[in-house]
Amino acid sequence: MTTAPLSPTLDLTLQLIREPSVTPFDADCQTLMIRRLEAIGFRVERLRFGDVDNFWARRGSDGPVFCFAGHTDVVPTGPLEQWKVPPFEPLIENGVLTGRGAADMKGSLAAMVVACERFVAEHPEHRGSIAFLITSDEEGVAVDGTVKVVETLEARNEKITWCLVGEPSSTTRVGDVIKNGRRGSLGGILTVKGRQGHVAYPHLADNPIHRAAPALAELAAEVWDHGNAFFPATSFQISNIHAGTGANNVIPGSCEVVFNFRFSTELTETVLRQRTEAILDRHGLDYQIDWRLSGHPFLTAEGELVAAAVSAIREETGHDTELSTSGGTSDGRFIAPTGAQVLELGPVNKTIHQINECVSVADLDTLTRLYERILVSLLAAD
Repeated sequence: MTTAPLSPTLDLTLQLIREPSVTPFDADCQTLMIRRLEAIGFRVERLRFGDVDNFWARRGSDGPVFCFAGHTDVVPTGPLEQWKVPPFEPLIENGVLTGRGAADMKGSLAAMVVACERFVAEHPEHRGSIAFLITSDEEGVAVDGTVKVVETLEARNEKITWCLVGEPSSTTRVGDVIKNGRRGSLGGILTVKGRQGHVAYPHLADNPIHRAAPALAELAAEVWDHGNAFFPATSFQISNIHAGTGANNVIPGSCEVVFNFRFSTELTETVLRQRTEAILDRHGLDYQIDWRLSGHPFLTAEGELVAAAVSAIREETGHDTELSTSGGTSDGRFIAPTGAQVLELGPVNKTIHQINECVSVADLDTLTRLYERILVSLLAAD
């Protein structure tokens, strides 16, 4: 019995999944991609910062610049015994590929490479440039990855015109949702100070939990904004509260509250900080906040990239797509501030970061064709 040959995209996806590239380690994923890109005329710069491997590849020297962006690192596997197959030994069964990174985002990376190979074969004298910005630090702290590569490009005034990020944007079928923006993320660790004491003598102590509770309730009930046509209303969420010594007869001396804002373009980081601190001040708290901005909101409301993606999805699948800014952050937050149009288009995200992460084999080839159509729309020579 003969076995049907694997499609080029599936074959490369399998190779990438077999590399145990748990963040921030790349294993040999980037080497696999670089070999394929160099073979079709890309000039490649390996850019290592700290423990993170990145590369910038470019074919062409003129603008406009179309850039594929993505990451080779994956999240930890979780309990191995709960996987039906070893997570870095991919399994194809009933048209479904299972393995860590299948959907987030080694399938997208393979589709990008194969789409470029096909496009360059048909359009060797394409206009402008095609580029790849690839990191192994997206699923981790994201401090030595895309943000550092963008800083390098900005320092030499090398600009990206259009950027397609391969994050798994789809909900039920490939292309039903594309992300044309993301909310900003502002986190904080609030420490409210009190005075430790015995619960039987509360007048000799100052309970920081009791003091913080009304202020936290007000923060949770606050209407920060009403969103807009592209973004939902800003959300304030408390993710952790910690206080106490572990004993039930001790009033704690401090209370730590971890919180996060997911915010729209209606607000800025500065305004959120000012309004938060004003509420805390009104309650007379003795406090400090350690703030951490993970990313500003960004939006590509319209333009050539949106038009090309929407058209490609309609032509390839017969369906219209939804533009969305929902979900968490992505490395698009580092690229958009340079002035680039940024979109995220990738496979179905139902199983990302889960045990037995998987993707439809057919969807990988559909994604490849979508990427190729977008390249044709934007860079095929007139």
